[in-house]
Amino acid sequence: MRDPRLTELADLLLTHSLTIEENEKVLFTGSANTIPLIKELIKKAHALEAIPYVELVDDELTRLLITDAKEEKFELQNKWNMAQYQDIDAFVQIIGEENDAEFGEIPSENFQTAGRIMKPSNDYLIDNKKWVLLNYPTKGFAQKAKMSYDSFYDYLIDVCTVDYKTMAEAQQPLKDLMDKTDKVRIIAKDTDLTFSIKDIPAVRCFGKRNIPDGEVFTAPVKDSVNGTITYNTPCPYRGITFQNVSLTFENGKIVKATADKTEELNKILDTDEGARYIGEFAIGLNPKITEPMGDILFDEKIAGSLHFTPGEAYDEAPNGNQSSVHWDMVLIQRPEYGGGEIYFDDVLIRKDGLFVIDELKKLNPENLA
Repeated sequence: MRDPRLTELADLLLTHSLTIEENEKVLFTGSANTIPLIKELIKKAHALEAIPYVELVDDELTRLLITDAKEEKFELQNKWNMAQYQDIDAFVQIIGEENDAEFGEIPSENFQTAGRIMKPSNDYLIDNKKWVLLNYPTKGFAQKAKMSYDSFYDYLIDVCTVDYKTMAEAQQPLKDLMDKTDKVRIIAKDTDLTFSIKDIPAVRCFGKRNIPDGEVFTAPVKDSVNGTITYNTPCPYRGITFQNVSLTFENGKIVKATADKTEELNKILDTDEGARYIGEFAIGLNPKITEPMGDILFDEKIAGSLHFTPGEAYDEAPNGNQSSVHWDMVLIQRPEYGGGEIYFDDVLIRKDGLFVIDELKKLNPENLA
């Protein structure tokens, strides 16, 4: 049976996230279980007199293609991707994950090789085309969220279709404040971290790149990070989920990293030089996302959270750090997660997950929900 909420989501993606125009070519990629949404996207694209294309993918096949691939395979894939991306105007990637451990057996060096060789086409897409990324409700995602499928389906549609116009307006004062800020201090359980964000732009996120959305991000001055941060949510990366990750910094570099899988954690952080520096600092703001589910597209938007990301910096908030890694790790500061504080230039701006200065109080969940 057709779900009218998928029609609403398709409209949001094409008219808000991508602002598709007549005759623009838009590529939809997703696994077979995402076809109900792809069908609505095709119909909406036709209604907008755009030109839709579809590419179906499969995680099991992708695992086999990567596991024993030669470098030549990735080089050719990069060439094919580049030709494809040059020929489109917009891109929608729909993730229909059924098994979050599907890629866990792929040797990390294979991922590193693929990331390095295919970076040019990936960067070209991100830098030159309109794109948006979202998850589709699957039984695998529902299990990860510890919810029934029906409940998770309703939840996902709900968090994806928040009022992004109101959110965008409420984010502007936070962006303005971050643009003026030099020193940031983060305090939480087993966390005391300082860094500078001076002269690095802050960027509002309100449904233009990710769905669900809700964050404002920037990056630290590369060599300014000092202290320790301990994350209190699962940290998934390429099929492996890490718990109790703690990072200690000296002059921007991670000099100590521990977790329940410390050896595997440090292997990822040794991928390249930039993986031990931070590429993003962001504050999560989606009022309908409150608990971690081990999926970063959701967890990085949790109300009352922040994420502090080893690896590549975004071009919109550049700090000079380059890496094939970009690993969002989330710290929740609400009281039930141990509380915490954020200071901008020695002024307390958020305590226990709630903004405490007047110009930012519109971002608190009761005002965005």
